[in-house]
Amino acid sequence: MKIVIAPDSFKESLSAPDAASAIARGVRAACPGAEIVAIPMADGGEGTVAAVLAARGGQWRTARVTDALGEPIDASWGWLADGTAVIEMAAAAGLEQVPPERRDPLRATSRGVGELILAALDAGARRIILGLGGSATNDAGAGMLSALGLRILDAHGDEVAPGGAALRNAARVDTTGLDRRLAAVRVDVASDVDNPLCGPHGASAVFGPQKGASASQVAQLDAALAHFADICARALGRDERDRAGAGAAGGLGFAAHAFLNAAFRPGVEVVAELGGLAHAVLGADLVFTGEGRMDQQTLHGKTPAGVARIAHAVGVPVVALAGSLGDGYDKLYRAGITAAYSLAAGPMTLEQACAQAADLLADRARDATRLFMAGRGLNHRATETADLNQLG
Repeated sequence: MKIVIAPDSFKESLSAPDAASAIARGVRAACPGAEIVAIPMADGGEGTVAAVLAARGGQWRTARVTDALGEPIDASWGWLADGTAVIEMAAAAGLEQVPPERRDPLRATSRGVGELILAALDAGARRIILGLGGSATNDAGAGMLSALGLRILDAHGDEVAPGGAALRNAARVDTTGLDRRLAAVRVDVASDVDNPLCGPHGASAVFGPQKGASASQVAQLDAALAHFADICARALGRDERDRAGAGAAGGLGFAAHAFLNAAFRPGVEVVAELGGLAHAVLGADLVFTGEGRMDQQTLHGKTPAGVARIAHAVGVPVVALAGSLGDGYDKLYRAGITAAYSLAAGPMTLEQACAQAADLLADRARDATRLFMAGRGLNHRATETADLNQLG
């Protein structure tokens, strides 16, 4: 029996590779002879680099860059043998890195993301996969662009200060210093966000409050980003603010569209392609996937829904395991998930669930595999006999 295991990370408890290992342990407990193919997954956010490197056997690399507050930080990124660099923008400018009391969406900068891209260019990258998600910034990618050589100037010819709010002072952009190596590099943005840059569905209005922006600050940031988009449109001869994904990562998607000529794809599709998931599910009997929480929002670009689409296309059933199941999780059945289970075996706190996540995953995977085998009329007397011998 061939079983493919393709989970996302379980936040605050297990990385995607660790989650896959725990599920594999449970599968082997039920079916020791199973052929197991583990492909850790991610959706472009936190854990994307780890998932890709686990699947492709690349290298971890580290660069000293600028964090969202303008302070130095060591940020990790990934390198594949074919010259592909895998970067999570959150490694340099992530919201979780900034304590709540220090979050400042008016001044937070994405400069470190540009510095990670420079590190990839210095390494000779021919392709850059840039995962957008979990950002602390709302600067339309201006910080990233500044690190890459773009000059954003005020009416006096001075460079504007970091952060989204300062973009209201921009008078023009000078593209002459933009790193010329970018023109020869393919940039793929992995993101499940399709918001525009500005307006009621834009970066500031939708995501600004999550980063600590008040209602008045949201209005201030939205106006500043719109002004920056005007300046860029005059320089480029085209306006990118309404492109799908322009509002991702505090507007960093806008910068990627406008200056990096980036192609945008759902993160789960990018990771699935790199990991060879579509090929792996061919001939499989069962697929396991999962993440920390699943509800109806999982349908919108999250890993379990993406894995289910790939497996469903070739008629392979999918079992999804989650730390918790929220409202509307049953809608996932329409997306190709055959059954979904939460991990907790009984009442427990979140802290207990996180601490026991690996064992809980293994137990649920074991139970689901036994049920699947019974449904197929497969014999698992050998494992039952071994269990009885241990008890006796």
